[in-house]
Amino acid sequence: MIIGVPKETATDERRVALVPEGVKALKKLGVDVLIEAGAGVAAGFTDESYTDEDAKLAAGAAELYGAADLVIKVQPPQGDEIASLRDGTALICLLKPLDIPELAVQLAARNVSAFSVELMPRISRAQSMDVLSSQSTIAGYRAVLLAAMALPRVFPMMVTAAGTLRPAKALIIGAGVAGLQALGSAKRLGAITSAYDTRTAVREQVQSVGAKFIELDLDSGDSEDSGGYAKAETEEFYIKQREELGKHVAASDIVITTALVPGRQAPLLITADAVSRMRPGSVVVDLAAEKGGNCELTEADKDIVVHGVTIIGHTNLPSEVPAHASQMYSKNLTTFLDHLLDDGKLVIDREDEITSGTLVSYQGEVVSEVIRSRLEANG
Repeated sequence: MIIGVPKETATDERRVALVPEGVKALKKLGVDVLIEAGAGVAAGFTDESYTDEDAKLAAGAAELYGAADLVIKVQPPQGDEIASLRDGTALICLLKPLDIPELAVQLAARNVSAFSVELMPRISRAQSMDVLSSQSTIAGYRAVLLAAMALPRVFPMMVTAAGTLRPAKALIIGAGVAGLQALGSAKRLGAITSAYDTRTAVREQVQSVGAKFIELDLDSGDSEDSGGYAKAETEEFYIKQREELGKHVAASDIVITTALVPGRQAPLLITADAVSRMRPGSVVVDLAAEKGGNCELTEADKDIVVHGVTIIGHTNLPSEVPAHASQMYSKNLTTFLDHLLDDGKLVIDREDEITSGTLVSYQGEVVSEVIRSRLEANG
């Protein structure tokens, strides 16, 4: 079996699906690795670093797709890439199944066995395959660095001969993987940290990284779904939440928002009015920018200044730290492939929770119930 690793074609995507160390892991599974020339360069991995691990180089995408039995990518395949996938091949990547469910239909039409790594079950034996968690870790770290660069003040308290500098106050909204990493990173830089999340069950996790857990006078009820993600709330809830959060936002130097509900527009948590009440020089980093943003003023892939407040809306933070983001993604995928491969051959056991949970198209059909439900809802 030949596993192909193409160069990513999505705009500003610098990650690669497999790092040189991953080639060694796959060779042990009894497969050959074919990588497109230049695929790892943007992440800091030369072609030679792959060939040193006994990977073969493909001069271009056409050669790679023509030879690969299984293709691993980061971003979803685009038009030419979909057309290049041969009948009967397999694909593993981020497929954004709840955002572009029609992609599964296109892949099924080409008889591609496609796996969406976003759908990895949140069970203990799949933790090492959890791409969303690994990439969110990088995003949370990067968000703090962006905030530190934009803030016209230092993070830690400093007592100097020239006077005492007060520490920055950092508020993180959403205490998932990205939020907790942001809290830890901001704390290490010396900021006074606090966090808000509708899921009160994360209080201990917030406190474990030295942050204060903020409680609002709201009835969030059962705010977590079976996968551990936040559930969507009513608009009345969000209106009250915005009012209460505004007070904490106004008192913060840095606000990092991470609130996302899978398959939905990001909830609006910070209004334009709340931004206007922040101190000039303050910074908002909106990790939900790709889904409309948690801040009313966020513009996707732009850094803007409104009322003296810098609002950062980058939509692909992991790609801004491509070496380590790729290393983590590669480890997730090689572990997943270890689960799927037997003696160098792809074995699709639909009775297995990990396999069935991530499989979206198989034998010419869309087999994921999640995607089929979304397609039906979209009409």
